[in-house]
Amino acid sequence: MAQPHSKHAPGRDRSARTDHDERVLSPQPHLAQHGKEIQQFGTLRLVPIALSAEARTESVQLLNGILADTTILYALYKKHHWLVSGPTFYQLHLLFDKHADEQLELVDLLAERVQSLGGISVGDPRHAAELTRIERPPNGAEEVPVMLSRLLEAHETIITAVREAIEATEKNGDWGTNDLLMSDVLRRHELQVWFVSQHLVDVPLVDS
Repeated sequence: MAQPHSKHAPGRDRSARTDHDERVLSPQPHLAQHGKEIQQFGTLRLVPIALSAEARTESVQLLNGILADTTILYALYKKHHWLVSGPTFYQLHLLFDKHADEQLELVDLLAERVQSLGGISVGDPRHAAELTRIERPPNGAEEVPVMLSRLLEAHETIITAVREAIEATEKNGDWGTNDLLMSDVLRRHELQVWFVSQHLVDVPLVDS
């Protein structure tokens, strides 16, 4: 008569398991873990999205440049949100914070698109500072018109890069990135430029 099938080796007693057979659970965190990078910045994973490695490489490089600039613009808006002063303090304090939140949303969208293409997103602000094309402001406070002008210059730097990336992704067939840049990034920047630039118009509040 055939013996019933067992997943255990013949003659092995189930009670005679070694420490390696069962994992001991513990609430203690595994601290101070270090190791090698599992994917280096600038490399690609193979992802089955029917887009060539050449196209994905180009898109990732363009996106990471825009992502670095967007990270810096977000920080610039937050700095101005904290340091703005004068008669327009309340309006600009709120506007700068609103724009910062919207830029942070773009940071997430850009970073996720890089990841979906198989790349590595710029995630460390110190890395973003190394890659950004936006001029570094002084560490102290500036006059409000200077703050506004600095924001507009940063926007135009990013918009220029976005327009170039839109053309490039149209040529390489990366329609997902193309749509993101046109529908989300470009339109958001253009709208924010409109709101910021209107605070630099010199007109009286009422007739003199």
